[in-house]
Order: sequence, then C-alpha cells, then structure tokens
Amino acid sequence: MYTDLSNLCVFPTASIREAMACIDRNSKEIALVVDPQGYLLGTVTDGDIRRAILAAVDLDSPVNDLLENRACKRNPRPVTAPLGTSEAELLRVMKQGFLRHIPLLDEQGRLVDLVLLRDLVKGGELSLQAVVMAGGFGNRLRPLTETLPKPMLPVGDKPLLELIIGQLRESGIRSVHVTTHYKGEVIEKYFGDGRGHGVEMNYVGEGEPLGTAGALCRLADCSEPLLVINGDVLTSVDFRAMLNFHEEHAADMTIAVKQHDIEVPYGVIETNGVEITGISEKPIIRQFVNAGIYLLNPGVCGLIPEGQRYDIPDLVRRLLEEDYRVVSFPVREYWQDIGRLEDYERALTDYAKGEL
Repeated sequence: MYTDLSNLCVFPTASIREAMACIDRNSKEIALVVDPQGYLLGTVTDGDIRRAILAAVDLDSPVNDLLENRACKRNPRPVTAPLGTSEAELLRVMKQGFLRHIPLLDEQGRLVDLVLLRDLVKGGELSLQAVVMAGGFGNRLRPLTETLPKPMLPVGDKPLLELIIGQLRESGIRSVHVTTHYKGEVIEKYFGDGRGHGVEMNYVGEGEPLGTAGALCRLADCSEPLLVINGDVLTSVDFRAMLNFHEEHAADMTIAVKQHDIEVPYGVIETNGVEITGISEKPIIRQFVNAGIYLLNPGVCGLIPEGQRYDIPDLVRRLLEEDYRVVSFPVREYWQDIGRLEDYERALTDYAKGEL
C-alpha cells in the first residue's frame, strides 16, 4: 500500500516554518521537498529543523536554504531507493546509514512512496525507561502545595503527573520510575503499581532530598537509556523525536532546551574602551534554557555519587570534564514549567484553550 504523499510534500519555495508544520501534520518526522513535476529535491527531518533552531536560522526563510545548510543537515543528499526494493534491502540500507526514512522513486525518478523504519521494525514500545522527578517541596506554589505534592496539582480534570504518565505511555514507554520525597504517599496511593494507567510504576523514595540527580544513582543498573523529566513540566514534546536525536548524535546525555527571549528595555551601548562602537535600541537577547527533560545513556547514572545531594548541573559538569558527549535538543512544542503560581495559572489557561 502506497503512502499518502499529500501531507508529506512541500515545494522548495515554502518556508522552513511551513516545512515544520508539514512534519507536525504527518507525524512521520519528515517533509519531502519536491518540484512541481514530482521530482525529489531533498528531505527535511525533525532533527534538521531542531538543528536549524539551535543555529538561529530564520524559520521564515525558504526551505531550499535549509537543504543547502550543512550545519543543519545531517544528510545533505537524501538516500533513495527504486520502487519495488525488498524490505530486507531497505532495512539493510537504513541500519547501515542510521536512517529512519527512505523515499522510493519510479523509473523516471519521481517520488512515489516513503518507507519508514518503524514500519519495517514492528513493535510500538520504546527501548527506554522513564524517570519522573517528583520529590520537590513546591514552596513557591504554596498554599496549593500544603496538602498536595506539586506533581499532583490538577490540570483540567487530572493531576499534572497523570498527564505526564499518559504522554509517556502514548510514546511507547511502559516502565516508569517516580522519585518521591515530599508527600510521596499521595502519589503512591493515587497511581499504585501503574497498571491502571497502562504502565509499570515503581517508586524511588528519598529519605533526605538528594537534589535533581541524586536519586538516579539507584537506577545505575538499568540496561536501557533513561528519559528523565521533572514532575512540574507540562509539555507536548515528542519523546520519540528526542530519542532519535539522541541516537543520531551519538550522545551520552541529551538535554532538552527551550528558547527564552529577554527584551532589554533600553538602548544598549557597545563600547571598546572609551569609544562607542555601536548602539542597539531595545534589543532582544535569545538564550536556551534548561527545559527539565533529559536522556541518559546506560552507565551515566553510575557516575552519580550515592547517598548525597547531587544536581543535574553537577552531572553535566562531570560528563564534560570526562569528555562524554552532551548535546542539546531544542523543544519547539508546547512547554511550560510550573514552578510559580503565575506559571500554574498560565498552564491552566493554556490547557483549557487546548494548546497542549
């Protein structure tokens, strides 16, 4: 059966932002760039878009610019195959080239189909375990957290943690660890062993607060990568895309980041000694901030000292000092940290409007 290409294709004059919307519509993590006659000019993957965001590429520029940008494109020339190529051969080529898509061309070289790795390798579960960090006190959310731990605050008709668990389940993750401290019994009573929510849950209790990474040392024996997410993050980030990005870049740790803009309300003067070299009127400073979502390779947790407070920045510094590969994964989907009352109110409004 041929793939419906109508939601997969864009013309080279389309903007990168339009290609991004195409990827979101088709849920296949790729857009195919074609000319009016149906000849394939190139491909744009979800990873290409995220690398473009990191490189500060103008998303309103033509997608053709992205095809020519080697800093953003992992494979400048798309790997294709003739229509009728056997599944075994397609799978061999994909594994050899670390590919997740292969466009199929007819005898005239026109695009006629797209093969996905996930269609050739059956099974919807991810080889990935999840850890939800749910032990914080939530002091900035008082009085709401006087009787509830922060991850159990309601968003719509469900606790925030239930929304996170549901998203993990829908992504194909079946094993979820929850680190607990403050009012952890409320979480355990609500979720139990997790079977009622379609996952297997176990709880990693902290007798004393161990920081944002300390409890992970107890999971050092895990043989699969760990997806770690803060229990106060409301997001629609694509965990499969994050895992693909992590593997594509051969990372030991991947940190999800979110672009944060700061508008300086004054004219900024640039100087060299006493000389003024330039002036910018109310410039916007763009930075990437930690989004509270991480992917760790097996073995990384073994670097965390046992029984003492240890935070994610401590782990990142150690990995960098010891020449491990740490990469950033820009979140382009909805993301909201719920650390303050105003953040929680914003999340409630966004959820009610269906923005998640």
